[in-house]
Amino acid sequence: MNSEQLFQSIRKKESFLCVGLDSDLNKIPRHLKELERPVYEFNKQIVDTTAPYAVAFKPNLAFYECRGPEGWKDLELTVNYIKSTYPEIFLIADAKRGDIGNTSKKYAQTFFEYMDFDAVTVAPYMGEDSVRPFLGFPGKYVILLALTSNPSAADFQYFSSKDHRTLFSEVIDKSKNWGDPDHLMFVVGATKAAMLVTIREMVPDHFLLVPGVGAQGGSLEEVAKYGLNRQCGLLVNASRSIIFAGDGSDYETKAAHEARELQTQMQRLLAAAGLL
Repeated sequence: MNSEQLFQSIRKKESFLCVGLDSDLNKIPRHLKELERPVYEFNKQIVDTTAPYAVAFKPNLAFYECRGPEGWKDLELTVNYIKSTYPEIFLIADAKRGDIGNTSKKYAQTFFEYMDFDAVTVAPYMGEDSVRPFLGFPGKYVILLALTSNPSAADFQYFSSKDHRTLFSEVIDKSKNWGDPDHLMFVVGATKAAMLVTIREMVPDHFLLVPGVGAQGGSLEEVAKYGLNRQCGLLVNASRSIIFAGDGSDYETKAAHEARELQTQMQRLLAAAGLL
């Protein structure tokens, strides 16, 4: 999928919503835990009820890897279900990988060849040779961590050099030419929405994955105000606020309601920007 195809998917659904599948076994509804594969069944219902409002899904691998082989099996089943049932959905592995070149190549093969994700999140700390192996797969994206939404992001990401350039801006400026907008995106947290002005000046055409709307308190309106470009250029992720909106037998209905509420807001913002 290239950036134009992603934009057309956004226009078709009138949404730039990404639903994060942070599927914690301890938090899923109690009645599902009686099933053979509770996490997979939970994911499948969430996917089915939110797919009309979402253009992307993003499993966070920590919630699967922590359960060993059973967790990986749930992840595989979830990926296969989404790819076969909703092939138009953009699928992101929230893995935050990044290592020396030959190791990165194996990580890339895991997510792009074996698992067939469309994109994977990558940490840039080790530099270009740790990212480059992920960029060698046609139709696949690297989503590079740039400015994250967690409270301690300031520990390093705002570190300023003598010429007052922050570390996160150095990361974006140095890496933006490693891949074109059809192969490279950046993570920018919704809780740092005002920084999108500076970021858009550096990468006007790249898509941005924006976590932090919903449970973390980021403003969708501010993200759109500062981050929209001529192809929308945004995938705004919401995880807990959607998938754990309910914890009873109607959890999927409540998830759909939350997804629809966000999609309705996104529809309005896209229309106001002349993108529909």
